[in-house]
Amino acid sequence: MRWLPLIAQKVRGRPVLELGCGGGRDTATLIEAGHHVIGVELSREAADRARGRVPSADIHCQDIRDPFPVVSPVGVVVASLSLHYFDWSETRALADRVHTALRPDGLLLCRLNSTNDHHFGASGHPQIEKDFYLVDGAPKRFFDQEAVDRLFAHGWRVLAIEEKVIDRYDHPKTVWEVVLERTD
Repeated sequence: MRWLPLIAQKVRGRPVLELGCGGGRDTATLIEAGHHVIGVELSREAADRARGRVPSADIHCQDIRDPFPVVSPVGVVVASLSLHYFDWSETRALADRVHTALRPDGLLLCRLNSTNDHHFGASGHPQIEKDFYLVDGAPKRFFDQEAVDRLFAHGWRVLAIEEKVIDRYDHPKTVWEVVLERTD
């Protein structure tokens, strides 16, 4: 994870809150770097895999829209491919809750589905609303640059934003990698 030095600067003795930790891939990297991680994962199976992979992490099986299992404020929130399951108002509310959970100058690192991510649902599926589709029975949001900018328009300073292709699944996946600092 190329942002580990920045995470180390921002964590300041507090746990890293990881939203949508999945099977613990990023969790393991954060733990290996010496951080305490509190992970949230909706899937019981994925949460169990994360607990097995990284027993020293504190993994909670819950919806990320539920109250976060941390004492705020935290210095760092990581949300890799977990903020895209919701309609726009819920996505906006979740971004606001992350903002509130962070201390001023706290760090949010997130990956968001790009509208150019055609292998994983940005085309060919029933549309629920603009850039929000029903993909194999599950809602999935995709972001263009304007949507990313709109989601983080207030209370954030953009440290980095890049559309990139990652090698995470069977096919290349196009994402927005966004690194933000809370400003107020």
